Amino acid sequence: MGVNVKNELEKRAAIQENPVRLTKNMTIVDMVKALEPEIRRALPAVLTPERFTRMALSAINNTPALADCTPMSFIAAMMNAAQLGLEPNTPLGQAYMIPYKNKGVLECQFQLGYKGMIDLAYRTGQVQMIQAQIVREYDYFEYQYGLEPKLVHRPGENDRGEITFIYGLFRLINGGYGFEVSNKADMDAFAAKYSKSFGSRYSPWTENYEDMAKKTVIKRALKYAPVSADFQKALSMDETIKTEIAVDMSEIRNECLPEPDGENTAA
Repeated sequence: MGVNVKNELEKRAAIQENPVRLTKNMTIVDMVKALEPEIRRALPAVLTPERFTRMALSAINNTPALADCTPMSFIAAMMNAAQLGLEPNTPLGQAYMIPYKNKGVLECQFQLGYKGMIDLAYRTGQVQMIQAQIVREYDYFEYQYGLEPKLVHRPGENDRGEITFIYGLFRLINGGYGFEVSNKADMDAFAAKYSKSFGSRYSPWTENYEDMAKKTVIKRALKYAPVSADFQKALSMDETIKTEIAVDMSEIRNECLPEPDGENTAA
């Protein structure tokens, strides 16, 4: 069961001698302090609320606009990252927290990074190899699907030219394997249509296009892999906005629903 922040704070305020006064200007740090018992219960055993707060402040330092997001969406996105064991908004590229205007309100969206997805896949113990590659115009590249799938990529030397394809592949411990290929135009169209933050200056698609494209083909390829339920739950947390916290964040519904009039736009 998720924790509704306003209700929880009101309940705590009612039983304290010095009640917490709820204001629109309550900072993220204040919210973390007020909800410390709930946050402590939901955090992995290896992560303390103090470390959680330091990670939150580091994310804000790297992306200052996060401080303008609703505190609960920020904390929920942080909790997504913490429960997955990923550190957001760092050069590691494991995960991202992105300011996103949802129904007119600036909220924080959680996104898995390419390297974070690779880390999570290897943690399952089912994956022997998983990777994605960028193909450029002067590379040799050949692929086919069907009963006799084929994938051959020999990178060119020196100037390899512009991006033409992106592919992702995996091989399981038991010998099973699969791959997925996308051309550049299809990848751009996919990002523009399905990534809610595409085009935003805060979007990882802007600063880390290649990694986001790799993540996309890896996710597609893994649809055919018999990976664990826990890994599938982790994937379900990608590109979500949540406003509650729970011991299992995958159980909290995504608040970011598509608007028929296109109201939802990245900040």
